Amino acid sequence: MILPIIAYGDPILRKKASIVTKAYPGLEVLIENLFETMYAASGIGLAAPQVGHAIRIFIVDTIPVLKNLDKEDPDHDFKGEPGLKQVFINAKLIEKGGEAWRYNEGCLSIPKIREDIQRTDEITLEYEDEHFKKHRTLFSGLAGRVIQHEFDHIEGILFTDHLSPLKKRLLKKKMENISKGLVDVDYKMRFPQKK
Repeated sequence: MILPIIAYGDPILRKKASIVTKAYPGLEVLIENLFETMYAASGIGLAAPQVGHAIRIFIVDTIPVLKNLDKEDPDHDFKGEPGLKQVFINAKLIEKGGEAWRYNEGCLSIPKIREDIQRTDEITLEYEDEHFKKHRTLFSGLAGRVIQHEFDHIEGILFTDHLSPLKKRLLKKKMENISKGLVDVDYKMRFPQKK
């Protein structure tokens, strides 16, 4: 089922997400819904808080975007990357490393805004997959970028938090409009309740 994506301004996006156990009700269905929702919105990553569940789950699928990049721009920065489709449960940051570089990011909860964000090019996570099998993996390239973005979501951090104070001020009105529902999107969204 396609779920509405929570818009900027909702407090759940600022909440540090809770640990998940196998006993979480409807977990398998939630994971299926996350993928369906992400694909319907043409995303490459989605975190559970973005659909109203303040739990430590996020998903990533960079395979479709890398296939399109290969067709559209044969010399893109991620040449030769196989892509990654993965469920991350109870992820813990072990280490960030490598070189810092800028990449243009967007977020399904903050539609119509894209900005260059500086992040390192490697991240090591400890996490569980959808079967609660533990992993410790170093990610880099596009997958590393997307994972850092989604990991931020379960920590209550948005990509716009990485911008300079000046850039944040310049985007303030657009961000306020998103929180009021004054944005045109082609996927299901839920906007914060008006006071």
